[in-house]
Amino acid sequence: MPFPQAPATAPLRLVVADDNPVVRAGLTALLSGREDTTVVAEAADGREAYEAALRHRPDVVLLDVRMPGVDGISALPHLVRLAPVMMLTYSHETETVREALRLGAGGYLVHGEFGTEQLVRAVRDVCEGRPHVTPGAARALLPPAANAHPEPELPALPREMSAKGLSQLQSPVGQSFRSSFQLSIREAEIMDLVASGMTNHQIAATCFISEKTVKNHINHIFAKLHTTNRTQATAKWLGVR
Repeated sequence: MPFPQAPATAPLRLVVADDNPVVRAGLTALLSGREDTTVVAEAADGREAYEAALRHRPDVVLLDVRMPGVDGISALPHLVRLAPVMMLTYSHETETVREALRLGAGGYLVHGEFGTEQLVRAVRDVCEGRPHVTPGAARALLPPAANAHPEPELPALPREMSAKGLSQLQSPVGQSFRSSFQLSIREAEIMDLVASGMTNHQIAATCFISEKTVKNHINHIFAKLHTTNRTQATAKWLGVR
């Protein structure tokens, strides 16, 4: 008699909250294209994130910090009553990281410091109650003197995050994987602006160059990143390839 197969595990249901539509689209495409995760709703600010979490009751909410209207930090105390929350953001300022963890965030990931599998592992860790932070967030938890030490010892995390949780820290990959793209300094600057959601016109005004020059740079960037559009390029640049 054949041994019965274990039932398939249902994919984790996620809400993605970020005011940048390119980032949202990239994360949704990435996380909905897997067997173990799916995005059930997107949100452009904290209020939409709360409404989506109330409606869908997701397993985890992925939450940006800086958003117009209700920002991530303001929404966080309300969201954690509905689902585990993982901050997924560019912001790694000390006060922001500490406040997010104090208010109940189960993890804190800084864009550019993780790859696809690391992101999915972090989502599952947070869902199961294991804290997960990337190096940029971990450094923000150190006292000022410790940041200058070559091999600092991490202090206890807020909200009783355990030393076991710190073992989930990822190795710094932000600079290493970006350097592999071999973008010039100007191309990297423009790619950061693309990832922030700026149009070609806005990038041209910011960099004091013509839109045609911006288009040329973006075409070179797409070639180096082996992508064909802004969404794909942003996903790679943010480390969610």
